[in-house]
Amino acid sequence: MKTSARKSAVVAGSDGARSGIRWQWPLKGPVKQGFRAGDRTRSGIRIGAPPGTPVASAADGTVVYSGSGLKGYGNLIIVKHSKRYLSAYGYNRQLLVREGERVKRGQRLAEVGQAANGENLLHFEIRKDGVAVDPIRFLPASR
Repeated sequence: MKTSARKSAVVAGSDGARSGIRWQWPLKGPVKQGFRAGDRTRSGIRIGAPPGTPVASAADGTVVYSGSGLKGYGNLIIVKHSKRYLSAYGYNRQLLVREGERVKRGQRLAEVGQAANGENLLHFEIRKDGVAVDPIRFLPASR
């Protein structure tokens, strides 16, 4: 999987400027699983990190969801950045923000937790008009 992540890095950030949003990586760590369009199980990227690692907002926005009620994401935070763009942060150990809270790019939202398979990681998505898009295309090439 690391090979495909490196190949994606060639176009990293290519859609970020067009979105009108200044994006950043939510945390440092290896991309354990990449995005695959049309595959519900690969609607984002999975970034490995030790439990408790701070998860940062990828861009300025408003928290529209903070909880554990959406099946398959564990403790989840969703941030609305504009009329068209949302970011989602799943498998958190602890949520540090509430719905309705305004957040800044880089602000700590949560702490990394565990996926159902026991891996310590963050599931990270960017959605445009409600459709999952490859986050690598929006995030800067360097972390």
